Amino acid sequence: MNVSVIVADDQALVRAGLVALLDGSPGIDVVGEVGDGRRAVELAADLHPDVVLMDVRMPRLDGIAATRLIVGAAAGSRPRVLMLTTFDAPEYIYTALGVGASGFLLKDTPPERIVSAVRTVAAGDMLITPVITRDLVETYARHHRALALGRTRLGPLTNRETDVLRLVAAGLGNADIAARLVLSEGTVKTHVKRVMGKLGVNSRAQAVVFAYESGLVVPRGRVAAEMTVRKREAPAPDRVPSQRSAPRRSQAADSPAC
Repeated sequence: MNVSVIVADDQALVRAGLVALLDGSPGIDVVGEVGDGRRAVELAADLHPDVVLMDVRMPRLDGIAATRLIVGAAAGSRPRVLMLTTFDAPEYIYTALGVGASGFLLKDTPPERIVSAVRTVAAGDMLITPVITRDLVETYARHHRALALGRTRLGPLTNRETDVLRLVAAGLGNADIAARLVLSEGTVKTHVKRVMGKLGVNSRAQAVVFAYESGLVVPRGRVAAEMTVRKREAPAPDRVPSQRSAPRRSQAADSPAC
């Protein structure tokens, strides 16, 4: 099943390049392109893509505000938003993840990494480049905002769920977590879903932000060494992905870029 994508960027040349890159990649269909955040929200509601590749600074509505609306209105887990920008300021990153973005890349990321990132986010994993992760953690993990509240909200998590959250916060995908904890990937997906439900968040990225703020993850993103070693759990059968047809490419006119 192909991954359906909307590209949102106010720079026509950049947008055209991204569309050409993704449309020319096997298994990816660009179903729409827009030049401002408001149109991104509208088109995402109309087409229900798997991924919205979103610029941060755009006219009418910026990418972060658009992401908040798209994620808030999403039915289920889609669409996922992957932020792509020239701005690597930690406050942008932190805010974007806090409103539900699934990943954050810089525009100087190599083309093949952008394609890989779209596939990673579509599969349900979170993606942040190592440089961005370091800046994010070093800037914000020193701030112990909501530490007491965070520890209280971590209370309902089981030991295994806490282990999974630590590894998600360290940037590991489901397959890597499964290998680390000697579980099936389906079991890891179930744990991640339960963690998000107990924490009251609706994305892996928000769970990561919570892990930083609660003090569960140490400032440099290292996973705590006291991870409990457990016996192998019985593998749970992975769910078969639902089959749905990707929407056709939208021809909606963009708003003029400012």
